[in-house]
Amino acid sequence: MKKDQLSSERRSVLRLAAALGATVTAGLFAVERFVLREPAVPTPSSGTAGPPSGARPALPAGPRQAPSSYRLQPMTADAPAGAQRALPPVRQRPFLRVEGIGRAMVLSFDDGPDPRYTPDILAILRDHQVRAMFFVCGEMAAERPDLLREMADDGHVVGNHTWTHPLIPSLRPSVIRDELGRTSEMIEKTAGSAPLWYRAPYGAWNRHSFEIGAELGMEPFAWTVDSLDWEEPGTDTIVRRVLDGAAPGAVVLSHDAGGNRSQSVAALRTYLPRLREAGYRLTVPRR
Repeated sequence: MKKDQLSSERRSVLRLAAALGATVTAGLFAVERFVLREPAVPTPSSGTAGPPSGARPALPAGPRQAPSSYRLQPMTADAPAGAQRALPPVRQRPFLRVEGIGRAMVLSFDDGPDPRYTPDILAILRDHQVRAMFFVCGEMAAERPDLLREMADDGHVVGNHTWTHPLIPSLRPSVIRDELGRTSEMIEKTAGSAPLWYRAPYGAWNRHSFEIGAELGMEPFAWTVDSLDWEEPGTDTIVRRVLDGAAPGAVVLSHDAGGNRSQSVAALRTYLPRLREAGYRLTVPRR
């Protein structure tokens, strides 16, 4: 994906993804819950420490976000008769939320790394001793392997977001395999371990992506709170969307690349301490 992808281009792809999704009736977007396991020995940089002691003010009340066009239904279907199933068992929908560990949330960032914005996001997370998930595009990470290594060194989860950020349902299985496999190989070579999670660009999944992801040892991971920061709606709007969507188990989608992400950086600097003051623990899934 190009660094300065225009919002109009993204909207065009989203409209195409929505049209593709409308032709498929199986596998509607549903919640598949899972439990995060806490590290046996939390460390100061792990992001597992509880929120600061003292009063914990409640977050401002607000309406829950309605699903947007950006949050698409996964396009799953039954495998044809006689088709060989991928191993391990293939999921038919992505994970959406975390469950079973109290007031925990996950922050996630897509499309990077970008040298203009990712370093600031990493610095903010480090200041608050919080870990997050970064779903990186291979072509972006290949240009800045230092940022990929910094993510891993800080204890963040590095996920696979394909190599070029394509619309997956429009691709042949061989191309999907190349997009995911090439990115996983690059992440493993640069960060020291292969990714365990992947996210489909535009939230547009299909059966082939689930099967190929499973063959590569990855689980699909989506989100519950869409900040829509790629629209550049203003810092205050992004902050409001995240705080309105805050809830135990919520997964927040933001971006650290793909356009001007200065609002995303400024919003993180505002909402992160407010989430922690309200008693939320920002953590990451482990397998």
